[in-house]
Amino acid sequence: MRLAVGSIVVGLTVLALKFAAFWLTGSVALYSDALESIVNVAAAVAALVAVRLSAMPADRNHPYGHHKAEYFSAVIEGVLIIVAALSIARAAYLAIVEPHDPAFTAEGIAINALASVINGAWAAVLIRQGRARRSPALSADGRHLLTDVVSSVGVLAGVILAAATGYVLLDPILALLVAVNILWSGWQLVKSSVGGLMDEAVAPEALEAIREIISRNADGALEAHDLRTRQAGRVTFIDFHLVVPGELSVLEAHAICDRIEAALRAEVGEATITIHVEPEDKAKHTGVLVL
Repeated sequence: MRLAVGSIVVGLTVLALKFAAFWLTGSVALYSDALESIVNVAAAVAALVAVRLSAMPADRNHPYGHHKAEYFSAVIEGVLIIVAALSIARAAYLAIVEPHDPAFTAEGIAINALASVINGAWAAVLIRQGRARRSPALSADGRHLLTDVVSSVGVLAGVILAAATGYVLLDPILALLVAVNILWSGWQLVKSSVGGLMDEAVAPEALEAIREIISRNADGALEAHDLRTRQAGRVTFIDFHLVVPGELSVLEAHAICDRIEAALRAEVGEATITIHVEPEDKAKHTGVLVL
C-alpha cells in the first residue's frame, strides 16, 4: 500500500519538474516527456485502488478472492499509455508542419534530467518489490516508469543535439520516436494483463518446477495427472489428481497431500492448491510420476 502511495507522490513530483522543463524551453520533445508523466500519475492511482482491492479477503460473491483486480490496473495503465502516445504524435506532427525554434535552456534540461533520475530510482524499487510480492500492478508500474526513463534519456540527448546543431526539426522527430516507444510499452502491458484475466497458465519454467516438487514430495502415491495452473495477481492456483494405492487410508492420503502442499507453498509462495485423490485404477500413466 505504501509503495502505491509512494508512486503517486513521486509521479506528481516528476510531473511538476517535467512541465517546468517544458515551460522553460518550449520543446515539443520535453512536452511529450511531461505528458507521459500525467499517465504515470493516473496509473499510480489505478495501482493503489487495485492493490487495495486485491488485498480484500474472499467473500460470498468472490470465493476465490479479489486478486485479479491488479490486472485491471495494468490494462488501464496500458490504455492510458496508448492515449498519451497518440497525443504526443499529434503535437509532434503539428510542430513538423509549423516548425518553431525552442528555447533550449540549461535550466530546463537540468530539471528534466533530475526528474528522470527520480523516476529511475523509483522504477527500480517498484520492479524489485513487484517481483518479491508477485504484484502485477506494482511490476507494471515499475516497467512503465523504466520505459519512461529510457525515453527521457533519449529525449535529453536529442534536445542537447538539436540545441548544438540548430536543427529544430529534430525536436518533434524525437517526440514521434517517444510516442512509438511508449505505444509499444502500452501494448505489452495490455497483452500481459489480458493473459492474466484469461487464466493463462504459469510460465513453462514455473510449471516444470511445480511438476518436480510434486514428484519429489508425493512418496506413497503413484502418479499425478491433469495438472492445471493459473496465475491471479500474486496468487498461484494449482490443481491436479493424485493417484494412490487403493488400500491407503484417508489419513495417509491426506498426509501426502499436506506434504505436497507445504512443499509447493515453500517454492511458489502464496498459492491455492486443490488435490483430488483417486484410487490406482484411475491411473492414466501420464503426467507426473512419483520419484
